[in-house]
Amino acid sequence: MESVSDVNSLVKPGDPVQTHPWSRYVALGDSFTEGIGDPEPQNPGGFRGWADRVAEELGRGHEDFAYANLAIRGRLLQQIVDEQVGPCLELQPDLVSISAGGNDLIRPGGDPDLLAEKLDGAVQELASSGATVVLFNGPDTASSVLGRIRGKVAIYNENLRTVAARHDAIIADMWSLRQLADPRMWDEDRLHFSPLGHHTIAMMVLEALNVQHTLEPLAPKPLPVRTWREARSSDLVWAREYFVPWVIRRLRHRSSGDGITPKRPTPGPVFGPNGTMLPRG
Repeated sequence: MESVSDVNSLVKPGDPVQTHPWSRYVALGDSFTEGIGDPEPQNPGGFRGWADRVAEELGRGHEDFAYANLAIRGRLLQQIVDEQVGPCLELQPDLVSISAGGNDLIRPGGDPDLLAEKLDGAVQELASSGATVVLFNGPDTASSVLGRIRGKVAIYNENLRTVAARHDAIIADMWSLRQLADPRMWDEDRLHFSPLGHHTIAMMVLEALNVQHTLEPLAPKPLPVRTWREARSSDLVWAREYFVPWVIRRLRHRSSGDGITPKRPTPGPVFGPNGTMLPRG
């Protein structure tokens, strides 16, 4: 699919609203799609994220547009398939995004081939409903704390390209989004994306959908150069506050999503009649 960036994807807020064929969007997945790392107290669940940002753009000027988000943090691929695909189809969306498998790949024994086989069935079911399916591959983890699983992510991504081609799904290509190598794209826990990261990913998704939008690439100030002592201190704080609790949850077979429900379980408009953002779906 031709990138929207090649056909001037950026439109200004005052420009005529561009048309697209979708009226009901449902997002499936884990913490990535729930929006963890992009806090917004006024949003359902307290997080915004790339999916909300995409829905906001798709909803501009489309009074009949509705959006639901069934993603829950910590969910494994099989849980997403079992818990979210059925409810998604009941909502009768014409656009679905699904990002799954990342939490599985992080765990010991996560097999990228078996995971792709499981996801293939879910994508087939979603695509058979007539909905446009957006399928996320994984980002290049070479420069992150997840660098040890880079090989598994690469294998998984190649499998997902086959799955997408088989079911005429659209690939949201995280691996090729080189901006994500910038530390400012990541939350302080180094496992989730920051508001800037979610914003950048939303732009990529809209371009993959060939939808013109009003989002602009941000140009934040460069990170100040840190001394070795400052960098070491930051690493120790990160390990104490994020990495160690994450390991303990895995050892206890617990998930950060235990007891959490979807933030937008039913489709609803993004904007009100006067064009203002609605707080709930």
